[in-house]
Amino acid sequence: MDPKQTYPALSPDEPAYLSLVRHYENCLETHGPNHKGVDWPNEEDLKVRFDVMLGVFQQHPGSTPVSLLDLGCGPGLLVDHLLAQEPADLEVRYQGIDVSEAMIEAARARHPHHQFAVRNVLINPIAPQSVDYVVMNGVMTEKRDLTFETMEAFATDLIAAAFRSAKKGIAFNVMSPYVDWQRDDLFHWPMENMMAAVQGLTRHVVVRADYGLREYTTYLYRDAQASGGR
Repeated sequence: MDPKQTYPALSPDEPAYLSLVRHYENCLETHGPNHKGVDWPNEEDLKVRFDVMLGVFQQHPGSTPVSLLDLGCGPGLLVDHLLAQEPADLEVRYQGIDVSEAMIEAARARHPHHQFAVRNVLINPIAPQSVDYVVMNGVMTEKRDLTFETMEAFATDLIAAAFRSAKKGIAFNVMSPYVDWQRDDLFHWPMENMMAAVQGLTRHVVVRADYGLREYTTYLYRDAQASGGR
């Protein structure tokens, strides 16, 4: 897929969704590699988000290592969360990718023993079913100055690309539209729109809105066995 055919260009060589990358790089430059550096207001809620993301493989056999791709990994904060859980019952083989060179540079500096790479999966796709699970935390919660339609097209393509690369399943979060008020710079994606976008990928879908934040997380599984029969 050529993203220039899908997204309005900011310049002849730059699709519109890269404005989101610039925003997060500004946050990183201002606040450093922490929760504010990924534009999240507090650390405790970010930990909740991470726990929900990792819930996508809670049915994975504990005796079998799980390969995890953190798509849009930022400065590698999920690694800190995983390390804080040691000793863990499940061995997680982590790798992170991000479109932003600045984010990957920060991630490598903080966690030199983990795998990080600059990669845009819409241009350079991951090999099909090459990892067990893919998580996308906060990648599609802000739209900034993008139109809703542009952001929805970007989200739909990104979810499809992530799902193709996953052997078992993926997790992603978006802002809920079922709130007291909405912000124009956030991506409040109605669940019916999301379900319509993923219906061609799988029929094994779990939606979680039970963790107290103004968002919801969706797990897409390749089959019932991967979902633990859900």
